[in-house]
Formats: sequence, C-alpha cells, structure tokens
Amino acid sequence: MSNAKILIVGGYGAVGRVISITLGNLFPGEVIVAGRNFQKAKELSSELDHKVIPLELDITSISKDEERLVNVKLVIMCIDQKNTHFVTQCIQRGIHYIDITANYDFLAKIEALNDEARNHDSTVILSVGLAPGITNLLAKQCKSMIQDIRYVDIYIMLGIGEKHGEAAFRWVFEDLNDQFFIKEDGEKKQVRSFEDGKQTVFPGSLGRRTTYRSNFSDQHVIPKTLKIDSASTRICFDSAVMTWLYALLKKSGLSRFLKLRVVQNFMINLLQLFRFGSDQFVLKVEAGSNREQGTLYECSISGNEEGNNTGLVAAKVAEKLYLSSFASGVFHIEELFNPLEFIESIIGNDLRFEERLF
Repeated sequence: MSNAKILIVGGYGAVGRVISITLGNLFPGEVIVAGRNFQKAKELSSELDHKVIPLELDITSISKDEERLVNVKLVIMCIDQKNTHFVTQCIQRGIHYIDITANYDFLAKIEALNDEARNHDSTVILSVGLAPGITNLLAKQCKSMIQDIRYVDIYIMLGIGEKHGEAAFRWVFEDLNDQFFIKEDGEKKQVRSFEDGKQTVFPGSLGRRTTYRSNFSDQHVIPKTLKIDSASTRICFDSAVMTWLYALLKKSGLSRFLKLRVVQNFMINLLQLFRFGSDQFVLKVEAGSNREQGTLYECSISGNEEGNNTGLVAAKVAEKLYLSSFASGVFHIEELFNPLEFIESIIGNDLRFEERLF
C-alpha cells in the first residue's frame, strides 16, 4: 500500500465527485474519498470499481496523532470550513493542500499560514477552479499582454439551468446581500453585491449583457499577486430575465428574505425542479492602462457545466502537484502556473479560449 495517497475531503459532492473520478482513473488505488457520510463514499467507490478508497472522516475532530493522515501526500478540500485547524494539521505533517473554496475571508486565513507551510515543506494552492482559478489565470494573461496594466475587470456569466449543488445556490443567495471592499486605483472602496450594473459584450451569440458586482475572491487576490491597482468582478446569468429579477430583488430590498434558511430551501427546490436557462458559462477579463483609454486586451474561456469544469481544473492542479515539485508556502493558482500552458492542458474539456488585442 502506497504512502503517497490523495485524500479528497467531500469527494462525493457535486464538484468533489468530478475530482474523485478524474484522479481515481489517473491514480487507481491511490485516491481516498473521505467525508462524514461513509455510505456515499462507499457507493462512489463501487461505481468506480474500487479505484478509490472510501473513508469516514470528520475534519472537525482531527487530532494531532490522527492515523488516517499518516500515508497522505496531498489533501484536496471540497467543503467549507469554519477555521483553519485541519489545514494547519495538514501543513504541520508536510502534506500538500488544495482548497477550492471561493470564500476570501477563509482564504485570507490560510494565506496567514505561509511561514508555517514553508517551515514544514508543504505546498498550499488556493483559488483553484473556474472563479476563482481560471479567472486569476486570465488576469495574469492580460498582464503579460499589457506593459503598463492598471486594471482588470472580470465578468462571469453562469448558466442557471445547470444542475448546481446546494452549496452553490446558497452562495448566490447569500452573496445578494453582501457588501465588501475592492481595490480601485490603489485605494479600498466599499461596494455591494448586485448593484452598480455595467454592460459588457460576451463572445459568440451571447452579445451585450448587464452584469452586477459579486463578492468573488479573485478580485481580492489579483491586486496582491499580480500587483494591479484595480480589480472588480461582476456576474450575470445566461437568462437575462433571471439576472433582471435578481437585481430587482436587491433593489426592492426583498433579497433580505433570502437570508432565511426556509426561503433558501424553497428557492433551491424550485430552481432544481424547473430549469430556467442553459448550462453554459463564460469567464471574461478586460484589462487596460487607464479607464479613459479603454480596454487594450481581453480574453475569455467559455464552455458548459461550470461545476464539472471546476472539478476538472482542480483535478489538473492536483495532478501537477502530486507528480511535480513546487516551492513550499501558500500560493494562489496564478503564482505557480503559466496561463496559456495551463489553459491548453484543459482546453479539450469542451472549453473554448478566445482573445482580442485592441
């Protein structure tokens, strides 16, 4: 039995399942699918002809002498956490760690463990997925094309007709009422989600859409990692009507009711029962030297099934980390990977890359 296992926490969830299947086929017998629901992990193992190993694991009760981490080389975290206790346990054991969360408040806590990771020869990679993740890499590609880059504007179109997991819906509902700080012209600026509408033209037949601010973590990370003065992220849905309805909910104040768990449950059941759109998504980044001059370069990734491709991106990062040697410390994806090389490695997964230099 190998002592270099890959442990996927939440590996039977919507995104975790994709990661488990992909890595299970690449490294049969080396992947552990873990979580509190052993039955779900066991069922996935059976589906994959036991290429993955099921394990019952509650990360909130991990002790310093936890034997289930002894043979683990890499941990992939697919669930949200309330504190960094488990992350610290991994780092102190010299275990490499990947987290797919989009919650910047939590990512900032992991960033603070950089010295700890260096001291224990552990590589931690954050912002792994589509947004954050590919959006970070697209921003880095923009910087490579513009000598005096000052701003990046990120636009995300999500397919509301996709079969999203429960956590994804709850994130959108809670984001509606969020307020947060971004960096604009080198200064902190407070903004609110689903306000400050701005139009952009998406590639292909999608055309011009109105997008609204959203608290994705990429806009918080990019100014630091890429040393850019301004960064913002805006979102819309493939259904223009649904985008308008969400904006109306926010403007009217009715969005506050989406904070209630019972209302969230009702909406999730409704959206899962009736599909109002497609499963198409687009990630687009515009960049320039100043706003008055306008966009100098833009690039985009588009495809179908955002959740599936988030898992495939995470699996590719995990594969590279598992097989290669990286520097120790805490990093975001754009600090370790070349944008075009990474995009080319996943482009066969029904993804399309487009760019335009003005």
